[in-house]
Amino acid sequence: MTDLAAVLRADSPADSPADPDAGTRRRVLELIASDGPVTAAQLARDLRLTAAGVRRHLACLEHEGRICEIAAHRSGPARRGRPARRFVVAKSGQATLTHRYAEVANQALAFLARTAGPDALRTFAEERIALLEDAVRQAVEAAGPDLGRRADALAEALDAQGFAASARPVPGLPLVQVCQGHCPVQDVAAAYPQLCEAETKAFARVLGVHVQRLSTLTTGGHVCTTNVPTALPLATTVKTPTTEGVPA
Repeated sequence: MTDLAAVLRADSPADSPADPDAGTRRRVLELIASDGPVTAAQLARDLRLTAAGVRRHLACLEHEGRICEIAAHRSGPARRGRPARRFVVAKSGQATLTHRYAEVANQALAFLARTAGPDALRTFAEERIALLEDAVRQAVEAAGPDLGRRADALAEALDAQGFAASARPVPGLPLVQVCQGHCPVQDVAAAYPQLCEAETKAFARVLGVHVQRLSTLTTGGHVCTTNVPTALPLATTVKTPTTEGVPA
């Protein structure tokens, strides 16, 4: 299993430094992946850039097909005028963000499935996701028993692992949606959904509650969205700080 795991961890060659604006555009693309759908005004505020500068980068990314405009929708009271354009990362933009050799990984997993069978493929998926589970568990457990805080901690830990993740409460419902705007192995997971299934199960184990995957990048969503209920008791024992035995 070690050789296959190495294949999925292999980084692609570095981006060409020829374009002086490439770094800024990459930051714009990553923020759209993390927070999308977003407007130019939101990006300008978060990146501390001028609105004109952000629009220039957006126009370039849209021309290259790396981002696209999502259908306009309004929240709150209606306002006059044309609604602001809101952007999400397109499929080719996801490929830009991906740092894995998807073709080689797909070939390796196809060989595994052919020679060792579907059980071996499932075992590999679980073993790979176990590494991610170990990487985020400490942060989630440190958040304590509150499921909303645990979901926030999971999103922050996933973001640190390169998943462009965020946690978004659902207004009026005891739910938090953990959204992943980027999947480092998206092309591989599209061919082998066992990876997504193992990831969903890992989220449930780490959070200590049943979760529901609503959408994925591999099935056409602009983010992977996982519903986390916040009004249910934990299914596992949560380690929380204690003052027992500590002198007053």
